[in-house]
Amino acid sequence: MPTRKPIGQLLLDKGLVEKEQIQRALEYQQKSGEKLRLGEILVKFGYVTEEDVLKCIGEQFDVPVVDLNRLRPEVEAVDAVPRNTAKMHHIMPLKRTGNSLVVAISDLDLCAIDNLKFILNMDIKTVLATEEAIAEAVERYYGGEESTVDNLLREFTEGELAEQIGPGDQEEEGEDAPMVRLVSLIVSDAVQARASDIHVEPLTSRLRVRYRIDGVCQEVESPPKRLQNSIIARMKLMAGMDLAEKRKPQDGRIPMVVNGRALDLRVSNIPTTDGESIVMRILDKASAKVNLVELGFHPSDLDHFERIISRPNGIFLVTGPTGSGKTTTLYAALNTLNRPDTKIITAEDPIEYTFAGINQSQVMPDINRTFPIILRAMLRQAPEIILVGEIRDEETAEIAIRAALTGHLVFSTLHTNDAPSAIPRLIDMGVKPYMVASSVQAIMAQRLVRTICTNCKQPYEPPEQMLRSVGVTREDIEGITLYQGTGCNRCNGTGYYGRLGIFELMEMNPDLRNLVFEMAPTGEIREKARSYGMLTLMEDGLRKVIQGVTTVDEVLRVAGGIIEVV
Repeated sequence: MPTRKPIGQLLLDKGLVEKEQIQRALEYQQKSGEKLRLGEILVKFGYVTEEDVLKCIGEQFDVPVVDLNRLRPEVEAVDAVPRNTAKMHHIMPLKRTGNSLVVAISDLDLCAIDNLKFILNMDIKTVLATEEAIAEAVERYYGGEESTVDNLLREFTEGELAEQIGPGDQEEEGEDAPMVRLVSLIVSDAVQARASDIHVEPLTSRLRVRYRIDGVCQEVESPPKRLQNSIIARMKLMAGMDLAEKRKPQDGRIPMVVNGRALDLRVSNIPTTDGESIVMRILDKASAKVNLVELGFHPSDLDHFERIISRPNGIFLVTGPTGSGKTTTLYAALNTLNRPDTKIITAEDPIEYTFAGINQSQVMPDINRTFPIILRAMLRQAPEIILVGEIRDEETAEIAIRAALTGHLVFSTLHTNDAPSAIPRLIDMGVKPYMVASSVQAIMAQRLVRTICTNCKQPYEPPEQMLRSVGVTREDIEGITLYQGTGCNRCNGTGYYGRLGIFELMEMNPDLRNLVFEMAPTGEIREKARSYGMLTLMEDGLRKVIQGVTTVDEVLRVAGGIIEVV
């Protein structure tokens, strides 16, 4: 019997990974203490897709790999396996012939397969599919245990609830009351759709509900206009807002557990001409435990980034607009540096996620607990590392810079379009140029681009004009295959699934420090940084286009025109 090749060797032979990536994954496997297989770690690091690993496992054991989005299971097969058994064992039954059953499974666990044979008293044959595809298929063909939003809306439409529930009735509702169930299902439906925000927007003739998925708003089935006041009142009640106040904006918070996941919903309410508009930001505590590799760094940038954040002092700034992933990047850096021998303190507004071993302080202007006051108190706590959620004014900037000059490593964020623009922004705040030049170690601008859905990924040729918009011609990419998603059930027809970062990392050096000291124009600082190897956001985006991770039009959407508006 021929010896089976290890999964790592198969991936190497196919050119899907490099030896250095295998080595890094093996080192992580030994040090992390997590019981993860090599393939799982490579997927976690973003070096390969789950589909790549599955194909190699199928080749190893001569087991077919199937696409569940293109298969329709036989009714007899689904009927042969109870829903709870399918969910518990993470399988999807596909075909039944007599006493033989073909099931899709994501892991060739022989003990689990033997257990299935015993439970079902059938001969089990396996094919491979991704864990996510199996979970989606189980929900699709077995149906949910609860009512869906659409089903519940149908109940309202059919007259089960004849009248609106007034705001004063909300506290009398039990957990099974229709309005309570409806709001809870809107949240759980958004979580299942991977939404980062839920927008409930009153319009003149209807109530609109939209989910922000991968940074783009998508409209979903919305409740009738007559339920608008009841839904908004219920959401305000859950968020601890004043139900009677309809003239002023309010903020609130809802801790929830959805499908076993601990969530924190940050709720914002603002009055509009057609009623109160509500936005819920969904913060998943598990998503904060991201490592640096998962952010989307190119290997060379990752090494550069890790080297910079390992320095004992100085300021590291992350810049970009709201929703560009700045907080996630800083949390990933703190996660890497969080050790028993290192004291880390943060000042945040708000604290989005909590971490064991890190002292986190919430800014509260109402009681005069501002960034500058917390920062001064921090320095008396003798920390090695400080995180300031955002530098907003001269006082905060000066205290942070003095902390960096006195031996502390300081992380913070700014709202600028690109990395070089952070320098004049600090100087405009009133910070002396020599203090900026001597304290700042590096500045990184970032954006989030949507990644191509691997289920419907197909080669394509973008128009010549689009290529020229990003500074390349067809001759420049001759021999390189570009991809796009054609749209499928998995990505809801968008062609994209998930996001990762594109980065512009500017490390300070003597020449750049001299330019800052001399208050040189932003363009001159940018050109000098590029002469030392800094890639712009657009260039890093193009690098990910060539890698087949995202598309030209997505990079243009996110990074196009940044330099022109600086």
